[in-house]
Amino acid sequence: MKRSEAVGVFKGAGWLVVAVLLQSCGDATLAASSAAEPPARAVGALEAVADSEDILTRLQSIPGLTVLDERPSPYAGTRFFRMVFEQPADHQRPLGERFQLRVNLLHRSVDAPMVLFGSGYGLGDNPSRAEPTALLGANQLSLEHRFFGTSRPASNDWKQLDIRQAAGDYHRIVEAFKPLYSGRWLNTGSSKGGMAAVYHRYFYPDDVDVTVPYVAPNSHGMDDGRYARFVEQVGDADCRAKLQAFQRAVLLHRAEMMPFMDELVVLGGTDFYVIGGRDRALEFAVVETSFYFWQYWGTPYCEDVPAPDASAAELFTFLDGIVSISFTYGDVWLDYYAAYYYQAATELGFTRFSTRHLHGLLRYPGEDEPRAYLSFPVRERFDHGLMHHVENWVRSQGERMLFIYGENDPWSSGAFSVRERNDSFRFIVPGGEHGSRISRLPEPERTQAVEHLYRWMGLDVQAAGARSLTLDAELDAERSMEPRFRL
Repeated sequence: MKRSEAVGVFKGAGWLVVAVLLQSCGDATLAASSAAEPPARAVGALEAVADSEDILTRLQSIPGLTVLDERPSPYAGTRFFRMVFEQPADHQRPLGERFQLRVNLLHRSVDAPMVLFGSGYGLGDNPSRAEPTALLGANQLSLEHRFFGTSRPASNDWKQLDIRQAAGDYHRIVEAFKPLYSGRWLNTGSSKGGMAAVYHRYFYPDDVDVTVPYVAPNSHGMDDGRYARFVEQVGDADCRAKLQAFQRAVLLHRAEMMPFMDELVVLGGTDFYVIGGRDRALEFAVVETSFYFWQYWGTPYCEDVPAPDASAAELFTFLDGIVSISFTYGDVWLDYYAAYYYQAATELGFTRFSTRHLHGLLRYPGEDEPRAYLSFPVRERFDHGLMHHVENWVRSQGERMLFIYGENDPWSSGAFSVRERNDSFRFIVPGGEHGSRISRLPEPERTQAVEHLYRWMGLDVQAAGARSLTLDAELDAERSMEPRFRL
């Protein structure tokens, strides 16, 4: 792609991100074990309608589940339902406050496998398929993460947002739907959704048979230096040097960038008060440029990085195209994504950004961290041990887990480790970024990964190779299920 063409691509990229987000998140209207809780199986109610061929009738028999409507499905042989499922705000106190968790069902057959998908964020209103769903010819339950969209308690008590409570949401869904879908179950998700799948398996290892997390990192603390070191070494040295020179050029022309920031406020319909103002948002965007570049764009776009002597307009267009400033730092979207930053500040952790080459140009060094993105103070202390416990469990005890990472994705520097003696595996897509998946693996790794899934899910392994060869083109024709966000 020539630079003149790239300018147009990057100029529209930010708005494309927002458009995809609206498609994906649906309600972006800008607007200890739970053993104490009785299981919500309701087997008797389901058996009462066991002879009914109408899946809607069976769904309506699940206690706590409300079917909102059925919508057309683009996938042959499937039906699509939008639903809500009642959850306790605190799974340790099941008789206390309740809320409605949004759930979508792509139904194929009660005899087919079930894929439990979570994006880790909001939930859209339209049918979509995770890669394992397409691979396995499976049903799919898609969950909104608690405290996103409308899936939040009325009290909005942030103390109820942690990985144990979210895993409890997954657990109650499994308990409620397994009497109807009694085949093998797989949980999955990409990025933060992949992390949530791991946490679900950590707290409830027997809920599902298989876990397939995509590009799911495990961060060490609030300032994980592995990510910064990765960005300083990834890709071609000339490309890294061009990106660093670009970052310096933007900061050296900071005053010339501000009119473009002012224009974003008008075009994007959001200001930057939460982050601390337009100047601070601009600096954070510059600091994160290299990280975002390798996360989502990568080597094919190295030749499109503007030279340091490019015009202010060209510099800003490239910056906004890579980082999507209004979406990443604007007040409206920070409000929607507050739950992510709260989780990052209390349990999930965060990255350190590479800034040594920007020495003397930063006005807010070290301030790009999760609490800066929240409009309220975080009173809970960060749990420094939790992610290490999860990581150790995955490595020592995690069974039938299949991790997919991209070689050039900065988040892959926080990849989970597995042991093949536990029948768990990790695959890395060569040159891959944050959209890496099984279908992008080279042979023979691609077929190996699919064979593991077929074996674990009780399907004919002999059919795995042929299925893996047709999958890539099929999925490329579908819209991505995830917006491009920082994680």
